[in-house]
Amino acid sequence: MTGKALTFFSRLFSTVVLWTVSLAIILSGNPWGFLFLIFSLSMIGLWEFYTMLDHKKLPNFKIIGMLCGVVLILGSFYWCWKVGPGRSYDFELAVMLSFVLIVFARQMFEKMRDIRPLETMAFTLFGLFYVPWLFNFITKIVFLLPGQGHLYVLFCIVITKFSDMGAYLTGSMIGKHPLIPHISPKKTWEGFFGALAFSVGGACAYYALVPQIHRLLWPDVIVLGLLLGFAAIVGDLAESILKRSTDVKDSGNFLPGIGGTLDLIDSLLFTAPLLFFYLRIVVGIS
Repeated sequence: MTGKALTFFSRLFSTVVLWTVSLAIILSGNPWGFLFLIFSLSMIGLWEFYTMLDHKKLPNFKIIGMLCGVVLILGSFYWCWKVGPGRSYDFELAVMLSFVLIVFARQMFEKMRDIRPLETMAFTLFGLFYVPWLFNFITKIVFLLPGQGHLYVLFCIVITKFSDMGAYLTGSMIGKHPLIPHISPKKTWEGFFGALAFSVGGACAYYALVPQIHRLLWPDVIVLGLLLGFAAIVGDLAESILKRSTDVKDSGNFLPGIGGTLDLIDSLLFTAPLLFFYLRIVVGIS
């Protein structure tokens, strides 16, 4: 078996297993299943982020960051479940403020060397905001619409993955004009517009097949297809910046043929918050 064939079958196996488990949990609507999925992906993704920093020898407080991530995910899940996502902000703000204080307190025990203290604190805190805080918006979507939130989460995932698929297929077949070559040489403008077209198509198909998301209207579906499709592209490029900055090809090797968990959820880190605030501000769900 050639190297390309081995990579293809590894990717196929990982994709099938991953999405079988994920879809089973999402469609079940079981909150404990969501907690397991969100907690596992966010914590592995955060560990991969700090590991990428270690690869480049960039200073960070990995253990403190991981512990703070655990508190954020578990505590936010509890508050969203008990009082709803609209009233969980005070808890999250208090937790993030505590994280800042803890990181500063930890830095006081390190020697002062040029800008290294600032780098250590900045890298540690950025990891918390970038992975668990952004990914936690999936929890907020789940509890924003009790009994239906899981369908909106799946709506977000469909648009996000259709965007990725559209970019790959269109870029592979007709891509000729580089999009941002200094970040990702293989991404093209053709792939960019293909991603938007696929994301809108995926959003419309899902809306037609799942009428339970009736809080949205057709104009909302089209707008969200464009907005989330664009956010998915930005999310993918954002992780590319991180990988280029730390000289790694993949964020990890947790998923054979795919890479790391962060490679899997990078786009969702941007699309989930955008969908949440659209539902809250534009659609008016509280």
